[in-house]
Amino acid sequence: MLIVRSPVRISFGGGGTDLPSYYERYGGAVLSSAINKYFYTILKKRTDGKIQVISSDLRVTETWKDIARMHLKHSDLEIPLAAIKELGCDISVDLFLASEIVAGTGLGSSASVCVGVLKTLATYLDLPFSKYELAERAFHIARDVLNKPVGKQDEYGAAFGGLNFITFNPDGTTQVDPLILRSDLLREFQGNLMLFFTGVAHNSWKLLQEQEKCTKERSGAAMDSLHEIRILADRMQEALLRGDFRSFGAMLHEGWQAKKRISSLISTSMIDQAYEAAMENGALGGKITGAGGGGFLLLFCEEAHQDNVRHALAEMGIREMGFELDFDGAHVVVNDPFIDGDEKCGMRWTFSPVTADQGPRTFTSLCANPRFDRSPA
Repeated sequence: MLIVRSPVRISFGGGGTDLPSYYERYGGAVLSSAINKYFYTILKKRTDGKIQVISSDLRVTETWKDIARMHLKHSDLEIPLAAIKELGCDISVDLFLASEIVAGTGLGSSASVCVGVLKTLATYLDLPFSKYELAERAFHIARDVLNKPVGKQDEYGAAFGGLNFITFNPDGTTQVDPLILRSDLLREFQGNLMLFFTGVAHNSWKLLQEQEKCTKERSGAAMDSLHEIRILADRMQEALLRGDFRSFGAMLHEGWQAKKRISSLISTSMIDQAYEAAMENGALGGKITGAGGGGFLLLFCEEAHQDNVRHALAEMGIREMGFELDFDGAHVVVNDPFIDGDEKCGMRWTFSPVTADQGPRTFTSLCANPRFDRSPA
């Protein structure tokens, strides 16, 4: 049995510049972090030559005999099916999919699903995907195979984890630079972050299609806003690195105002009221996660004012979700061949020595041991 978890993400600045229609002309960048809300993929072997996918969130089960002949369109399970077809899997397994987050809430759950399934299958098939390869494969599936108008940031957030400044170059390459903060600054930064669910889950494809259309026109208010958002991403990174959190909060607010100028669909009267209430009660800045229109309201608020913000939003029926930052990204949490007698699991392990003078040793094991990390990670 193999269990993989992949995180969702929150984005602070640069959202929208990760779309190919923008970064292929101007270069894009996003400041974002993965958080400890996860999508889980559980793989268990079968013996009948079939592949079965079970989604607990969608309450859908499908079983296939010949994946190569399956059509992707109109399937509720198009993402895992596309991942299986992408890798040309000749395996017989059950895939059980479950998430801690409702789909359509602006946290990049679709990308987390794809990255998680790819990580699971790559581990099972012993394919040595790097985190970059994992993210690019997932982006290719979403963008080119499923024809979704997505950007790249979600896949990279799920694959890498951590607090990162991600640069999207005009030539299509991507660079992930982790932001290394002192432990006290990281604790303060994380302590100032708040997430509130607006109660509205939505499909972001229409918003993303509209944004792509505006970007291709190369001029106008929407394009000016994207340029402003891109510049703010650099400034926000600099503020974080020097521990200037008040400036960071102010720039988060600037970015939200710029984002709303891209499209009238990005905010709603309810979101505007909630945001205004939060700012009146001490929040320094905030934004809607994802493309907009619903999902989670991300706020940056000093701890002294957080109870006032909670109370104000609770009166509007808006619930807070506690969270922490995730620094692992997509990774294997269980790889145990004993559970289902699968000889493909748990075979190559790398020993992490207890003492510094011992080098790593690789050997074969027939059972999982928590002291060992499977290679590749």
